Amino acid sequence: MSNPKLGIPLRIPELGPSLGKLITGTGRNMEGLSLDSQRYRLATKIIEMGGEARRLAVNGERSPALASLGRDAWLAVWEEAVGPIAEELVDRLTAHLEAEAAAVRMPRRLRSRVAIDEVERRAMGARLGSAGAALIPALDEIERQGAMLLDGAVSDRGNLAAWQQAQLTAARRMEEAWMALEGAADHEIGVWRKVGDEISRWRKPLWPVYLVGVLGSAVAAWGGLVWGGVIPLPTWATVVWRAVVSR
Repeated sequence: MSNPKLGIPLRIPELGPSLGKLITGTGRNMEGLSLDSQRYRLATKIIEMGGEARRLAVNGERSPALASLGRDAWLAVWEEAVGPIAEELVDRLTAHLEAEAAAVRMPRRLRSRVAIDEVERRAMGARLGSAGAALIPALDEIERQGAMLLDGAVSDRGNLAAWQQAQLTAARRMEEAWMALEGAADHEIGVWRKVGDEISRWRKPLWPVYLVGVLGSAVAAWGGLVWGGVIPLPTWATVVWRAVVSR
């Protein structure tokens, strides 16, 4: 039930128009990475958050309505979007590196040195998640204005307007965060593509082949000289030869 001291109805702003390219897409080609599905899911969840807040506000449930569009709710939908994108990106890059290594027959012990391990997997997820850094100040403002709206002494329409503006600002910052996320994913692809290129240029070292060839040639030359009587057969070789013949 609403607080009687708060006579101003809690009007929820329409967030969709402020989401911008989060709704329309950026048109960026990410080499098969399914960003569009995550983008659509993120935009849908934000709009649903607004719808739920509106339903609660109509029922007089001011505190739950504010929580539906609170700082934690915004952060949750962002993190839910980043997690699957980071996992898919790592899986695709890992598959690319393994394909390049298999093509040049790189030994497994060397593949492990260029593979994306668990530490790098977490680091990549953190780098992608940091694309939402610009979102944090806007969410802090939502938290501050929401707390003021829950204060029983507050009845100024200016507080409600400030909270509504904070919500619209958060929506615009979410659009910026998404574009930064796409840029970060594109950067990661570029970095690991270079690693893949280095793997594709790897070749098995040839020094063992050269060593065997040189040793083989030396033995053949020495055998030829002994066989031709140019140099005498060493004593140890004579002993070995007699032992073999006497059997």
